[in-house]
Amino acid sequence: MALSWVPFAALAIAWDGQTDRLEWLVAATLLFSVSHQPLTMPLVYADPHERRSRPVVFGLTPFVFVGLVLIGLQLDPVVIAVVAGVWNAGHTLQQRYGITRIYGRKVGQSDGTVEHRLLWSMLILALVVAAADAATPGRIASAGLGDRNQRGLDVLTDAAPVARLLVPVMVVVVVVLAVQWFRQERAAEQVNPAKWFYLGSTTGLIGLTMVSPLAGFVGYIGSHAAEYYLIVHNHLADRYPDEITDGGAPLGRAVRSRSGPFGLMAAYAIGIAAFIWAVRSLGSYELYAFVFLTLGGLHLFYDGLIWKLRRPEVARGFQIPTPPVTAVSDTRHGTQKN
Repeated sequence: MALSWVPFAALAIAWDGQTDRLEWLVAATLLFSVSHQPLTMPLVYADPHERRSRPVVFGLTPFVFVGLVLIGLQLDPVVIAVVAGVWNAGHTLQQRYGITRIYGRKVGQSDGTVEHRLLWSMLILALVVAAADAATPGRIASAGLGDRNQRGLDVLTDAAPVARLLVPVMVVVVVVLAVQWFRQERAAEQVNPAKWFYLGSTTGLIGLTMVSPLAGFVGYIGSHAAEYYLIVHNHLADRYPDEITDGGAPLGRAVRSRSGPFGLMAAYAIGIAAFIWAVRSLGSYELYAFVFLTLGGLHLFYDGLIWKLRRPEVARGFQIPTPPVTAVSDTRHGTQKN
């Protein structure tokens, strides 16, 4: 899973300069990313225990997002692209932080504050380096992203003068936090090599973004969706072991059926592919944008609520002992996956 970004990035590098192939790769990666977002809905609405944990939030939020998306569609597409891009970038990083916390919690590391700050500082460094690089506009143009996406990314390049001033500052911040993290790991009673490997891979991905923004972009968003599918698949069986534990949740019954989690995920894949095809074939671009901006917004918001490791049912799904109440870091930041 730590290397799930490699195939996406490798194709982008291999097809560098081939506009038709890059355009196809970006479109396919974005479509793959869109496909994972509705998966959050059954995790919430097919689990009565989950719904009862926040009945007002899960009951009213869909209507709120419908209203927000309808308003947003009246705005300049550049505004929508920038807001959606920034939110998705942060959400994707939070998933990587959440996975890092899973690995840490498996060996009793309850504080992820330094890791959280380090990951964010590395992402910000990659963004300012890309914005400061005079070659970025040409690389964006070669991808054939289309007018809406290109105009959103052009905002990044317009910030070049400020970005060039921020690059040395962010380099210092990253180095300081990396040293602090290393010292913390050395002082820990037990470390998890899997966490180190995952963080190292994430560092490699973010580093690639500084050298090849397009390859880093498709690797970043493509691996985010791949990780989400893998995590949900591996999480379900342990979260819903029996009817007594899950209270007879429909999702639990599906997980324990003969086809198991794999069958459930396969059914979802077929269903979401048919749904995307129907929306794109039978509706306009505006309908497609409305449907998936709404589902995407709900996905981003709900994931920040349902994947907190301090919750016993979430910890059980990752085979982690019930988290201690002193886990201050997880309480403050939460653990999000995608």
